[in-house]
Amino acid sequence: MPKISAYIIAFNEAAKIEAAVSSVLWADEVVVADSSSTDGTAALAEALGARVVQVPFTGFGELRNCAIEACRHEWIFSLDSDERCTAAARDEVLALVADDPAHDAYMVPRRSYMMGRWITGSGWYPNYRQPQLFRKGAMRYRPDAVHEGYELLTGKPLGHLQNAIHQFPFRNMEEVIRKMNRYSTLGTARLANKRVSMASAFGHGLWSFIKHYIFKAGFKDGWAGFVIAFGNFEGTFYRYAKRHEETQDWKPPPSETLTRPKP
Repeated sequence: MPKISAYIIAFNEAAKIEAAVSSVLWADEVVVADSSSTDGTAALAEALGARVVQVPFTGFGELRNCAIEACRHEWIFSLDSDERCTAAARDEVLALVADDPAHDAYMVPRRSYMMGRWITGSGWYPNYRQPQLFRKGAMRYRPDAVHEGYELLTGKPLGHLQNAIHQFPFRNMEEVIRKMNRYSTLGTARLANKRVSMASAFGHGLWSFIKHYIFKAGFKDGWAGFVIAFGNFEGTFYRYAKRHEETQDWKPPPSETLTRPKP
């Protein structure tokens, strides 16, 4: 049977990395691509038997390509630190790889849990991130800083697994805000050749909210659906607003040196 490498990307994910690694210990090796975490993420992963490689972060696309290079086996299963492989997905992967797969890369559905409930709307289920099971050499990621695309390097079409993995994207609201801030900063590079304004920032943000809450049925998910839609509003608004800020020459108002008046 062909061997499988599972890789996980991580940065300061001490609260999540053990569960992620534990869910793929069935693989022939587990590789954690860490970007110099300072919270003990690497040590926790190594204690479970994972091989940790340090990769300086220049963007998610390059990080994933480096993780692929670090994998030693023919098949690769990709996992983020906020994802967990399920027993059903494990069994499907093992059976598929053992039986001369018809495809070289497979999309894997995700089922997400947030604010105490499984998300059914908001465009989150079934949610396909990228091909998460593939032969080594069958694909590569584009060097995008965030929301990285991919290129298939095989003539075979994508396949799809039937059984979902689980995702726990946010432990609390602080994580929602922190991720929004980080991703909106990384995403400004995609707007480099576009004219933006504060008005367009608001317009794009509002459309993102409407799209997720109304058209992708986020309203079905209660307050969790509202938070998801509002988070998309904020992330989109600040991505455009930050890009607009880069094109401006905003400076603080002039100040003067003040001394004590003479008597």
